[in-house]
Amino acid sequence: MKKSNFALRLQPSLMEEARRVAKAEGVAVNQLINVAVAEKVSALRTEEYFAERAHRGDVRKALRILKRVGVGQSPLEGDELPVERTRKGRKKS
Repeated sequence: MKKSNFALRLQPSLMEEARRVAKAEGVAVNQLINVAVAEKVSALRTEEYFAERAHRGDVRKALRILKRVGVGQSPLEGDELPVERTRKGRKKS
């Protein structure tokens, strides 16, 4: 794996906190920053992925499929609605 260098400028307070966290985790500050950047990139890519999937979605088709699911079957154990809730999901007054 090819590695590259990048001069990173952090606020002194943020750098000190990064040092504390890295020490508590038993890793180098460099490793902590690598993991933090990887987590952020992953979160952004995941957001893009789901946004793209949502854009391709067909709400009417999904609702038709959901209408068919479980017709004539009781909920599985643990999937029941609480007794105090109505069919719309609102608490009874």
